[in-house]
Amino acid sequence: MPATKTLGVLPARWGSTRFPGKPLHLIAGKSLIHRVWDQCLQCERLDAVVVATDDERIAQAVRDFGGEVAMTRDDHPSGTDRVAEVAEQFPDATHIFNIQGDEPLISPELIDELVAKMIDDPELPMITAANPMPSGIPEVEDPNVVKVTIDTDGRALYFSRSPIPYQRSEDPDLVYYRHKGIYGYRRDFLIDFVSREPSLLEKVEGLEQLRAMENGARIQVILTDDESPGIDTPEQAAILAKQIAT
Repeated sequence: MPATKTLGVLPARWGSTRFPGKPLHLIAGKSLIHRVWDQCLQCERLDAVVVATDDERIAQAVRDFGGEVAMTRDDHPSGTDRVAEVAEQFPDATHIFNIQGDEPLISPELIDELVAKMIDDPELPMITAANPMPSGIPEVEDPNVVKVTIDTDGRALYFSRSPIPYQRSEDPDLVYYRHKGIYGYRRDFLIDFVSREPSLLEKVEGLEQLRAMENGARIQVILTDDESPGIDTPEQAAILAKQIAT
């Protein structure tokens, strides 16, 4: 079997304040984590895909549909820490991709685009994605929707749960960007990242990527038209189920 160079990791945990057992919630007859897995299997640039969990119920469900599981500790403070533990089980993986286990319609083409960008730029430590949002929609003000601002080279300037930039004056060219919760890491960067203590802005905003930025990391942001939603509540799962069924 060839060595795994690009590894996709789907963190999945049972505990969730708003949605306990979310990974196994059925959406039109198929579990949420199964739907994300199926999307990842369509990727052409991932050498391997694995679900990372600390819960045997999730692990068994993944095995039942033919997926690969990596069991992890149950005390990780973030999904990135869980991904880093899995990376240790794949010592040949040079680039690791954290693919959220609650985005059942994530675009395989988007994942492949992030993989290709990282492979083409060996100096790039971290990459993520965002899609444009028109100003004035409720999501701009929603703290559950993370926003990002970028520079002219496509690098992240800041991530926030607040609307950024603050619109002091009207400008027709202003575009808000919704951050999509997918990350790619160069292996050495990922290991260094999780060795650092949570940073001030990370703790204040509740956004782990700010730890990387506060320590000087350059995060490339790929812009995409993929507006596939993350599932945070049972109500959102029900809406998606209706969309899939029609």
